[in-house]
Amino acid sequence: MSVLDELAALSELCGILPRFYDLQGNERITPPETQKAFLTANGIDVSSDEAIHSALAGLRHEISDRWFPEEIVVESETTAPQDFGLGARWELRADESDSIVAEGTPNDYITLPPLASGVYVLSATASGRTEVVTVLAAPKRLPDIKELTGEQKLWGLNAALYGLQSSRNSGLGDFADLAEIAQIAGEQGAGFLGINPLHNMGYSDLEAISPYSPSHRGFLNTAYIALDHIPGLKAEPDLEAFKTTRIADTVQYLSHKQTHNQMLEKMFERFNAAAQAETVAAFEQFKSDGGSDLEDFGRFEALSEIYTTDWQSWPDAPQGAPQSRIRFHIWLQWVATCQLAQAQKSAKAAGMPLGLYLDLAVGSRRDGAESWCDQSALALGVSIGAPPDHLSPAGQNWNLAAFAPRKLKAERYRPLRRILAQTLRHAGIIRIDHVLGLNRSFWIPDDGSPGAYIRQPFESLLAVIKIEAERHNCVIVGEDLGLVPDGFRDTMRGHGFYGYSVMQYEKAHDGTLRDPGDVPSQVLSCFATHDTPTVKGYEIGRDIEWWHKLDWIDAEAANEMYNQRRGEVAALPGDAPFEASILGLLAQSNADLVAVQLDDVLSEAEAQNLPGTIDQHPNWRRKYDVRLETLANDPRLKATALVMNNYDRAHLSKGQTDEN
Repeated sequence: MSVLDELAALSELCGILPRFYDLQGNERITPPETQKAFLTANGIDVSSDEAIHSALAGLRHEISDRWFPEEIVVESETTAPQDFGLGARWELRADESDSIVAEGTPNDYITLPPLASGVYVLSATASGRTEVVTVLAAPKRLPDIKELTGEQKLWGLNAALYGLQSSRNSGLGDFADLAEIAQIAGEQGAGFLGINPLHNMGYSDLEAISPYSPSHRGFLNTAYIALDHIPGLKAEPDLEAFKTTRIADTVQYLSHKQTHNQMLEKMFERFNAAAQAETVAAFEQFKSDGGSDLEDFGRFEALSEIYTTDWQSWPDAPQGAPQSRIRFHIWLQWVATCQLAQAQKSAKAAGMPLGLYLDLAVGSRRDGAESWCDQSALALGVSIGAPPDHLSPAGQNWNLAAFAPRKLKAERYRPLRRILAQTLRHAGIIRIDHVLGLNRSFWIPDDGSPGAYIRQPFESLLAVIKIEAERHNCVIVGEDLGLVPDGFRDTMRGHGFYGYSVMQYEKAHDGTLRDPGDVPSQVLSCFATHDTPTVKGYEIGRDIEWWHKLDWIDAEAANEMYNQRRGEVAALPGDAPFEASILGLLAQSNADLVAVQLDDVLSEAEAQNLPGTIDQHPNWRRKYDVRLETLANDPRLKATALVMNNYDRAHLSKGQTDEN
């Protein structure tokens, strides 16, 4: 066998796909240099021909030498007979626990008793040899809206938290604004309120602004802390200090964060000096419950203040961070968590059956806290991206860290479980960005070799998500846009995932928008996303205007696209304006869940983000042109709610209120 054959065999054992088909149906072969990069990312030495030969022999022996599987997925609360046993005596423990959950005497086959949903460790001993098996006990399906709310169809409002304006915020929407807009939307009959990811961006990082490029997905963005809602402190923020950021037309992240951080420092000093005993006790309990994960995160934030935010440039043995600074960053997470929890309480109090609809980004920055805290599970030398598709004809390199399947599996998926728990804890519904990555991930090597796909432990990842979703009573939406493998969507629906149906991407063969009756029921339907033109922007071709302005297309192509767009707009039946027609189509959709952007309620023409740009377009900076104090009585919101509620999408408490 040649070294290339051995490399191919090793790649196959590690789930590296030998080929894939692009948007045009062309076959793309995974070259040897890409295979080597992916194997190295998984912690396998392929630096020489001998190393490749040795790695293949070692992995084959590892596989053939096992008596029992490395991991199994079973249905929770159900007896689960296995096809292995070999007369082994066995014990079952919950992961990271010493307590025995179940045990068995020697027999030909092991039968697991009904287990509560969770992750377990099975130790089986036979003939003086012990092997360990990871057991993932998961419910058959994810929670659905009927089960959780008693409702069949709901509508919700989506908003960009950073863009909210109010009389009391500091120039950036905050968690107190989130509570207020949740109450406003709930009183209008909305069943949920969706917002951009709330992941931590890095306290010392003054440049990062994209919520989809966070520092750590398992912790919160402290820039959203409302300064006048600090637990245990009574204080009005010094709004004069934020005069510039408050009056600006767009979010001024740099100046806001500098001033906001200074205020937080002062608040922490006051908390330490004057907070009541019960408040301090609540913080200490949060600190204790967070354990080493929270401590490690606080340490990263404190070290970032000393060595810059890119841990890859730190010395090999950085000096210890001051405990006072670690405590400060843990305190910030406690404050943010308290305020987010209050926002969810406000949403539920306003009658929202689901409350907050939060977003889980596909990955974190490669120089951020998550990649530092979870280095043992990280894929080295590669970035997550996407091949060319209808969303991005040039392909995308997101420069985000990837978990290596072999490494994540060895850790029993703990890093992912922690991240999921954080996002689910204060939500009734979440969206998993780029859910296709659960099946296969597109990695792009740093060495310049072509990107390709690597398989993920699909069934195990689904089990982990189902375990956490059941634990937190949360509905899961999987963003399944892009190149979708055959049968993927059917598989996901079978597990209880709601799909993601974006109206402007789903058109009939003649280019007209899809009939709402043709949309599957088990989806969340919307017209636009943060990366697409708004309804108004779509109608007037603002996206085409930007593409031409940035020289991505020439004048001839732009004219052709304008003509096509005008035809799509004109093809809508009836005489109603385009925006009203789209709202009506959404309301009538067969989809169980429908989301309306606040941007579209307010007829905004500019998208929140234009993929492929950084500073050329006001990405993640645009503020809404209304204040929260007037939004509740805004006729545009009332008209939107009326249309949705007239098509039986109002939550029950809203309907009962109207009847009374």
